[in-house]
Amino acid sequence: KLRNNMIKEGIEYSTTITVEGEHTALSVGSGDMQVLATPALIAFMENVAMLTVRDLLSDEVTTVGGMIEVKHLKASPIGAEVVVKATLEKVDGIKLQFKLEAFQGEKLIAEGAHLRFIVNRQEFMNRVLKTE
Repeated sequence: KLRNNMIKEGIEYSTTITVEGEHTALSVGSGDMQVLATPALIAFMENVAMLTVRDLLSDEVTTVGGMIEVKHLKASPIGAEVVVKATLEKVDGIKLQFKLEAFQGEKLIAEGAHLRFIVNRQEFMNRVLKTE
C-alpha cells in the first residue's frame, strides 16, 4: 500500500493559486461578491492535502476526505495569489489528520483541519456503486 512507509507526521505540501473569476463567490453561488469563494478555497485546501501524500501511495490506493473545518478569515480579490498549505499532523492507521493554512502574501487568510482516509480505489468504488 505505502511506498517505503514514507507517510510521516510533519510532511507538508503547498501550492500557489491565482484567484480567477470562476473561483469567486458570485461565480460559484455562495455569495454575490467578486472575491475568492469559501467553497473554492476549501476545494483548494482539500486538494493540497490530497497532494501531500499522493506520491507516497501505490497506484491502487488513494485518499478520500472525511471531514473538513475551515475558518475563512480574509477576502481575496480576483488576481490575488494565494498559497495553500497542508501539514500532516497525525497518522492513525488509514486516518490522516491535516492542518490547513492559506496565505495571501504574509497574511493568513484561512486555517483549518482536514481528515482523510487511505482507501483501495477499486474496493471503495465497488462499495459506492453497490446496489442494495
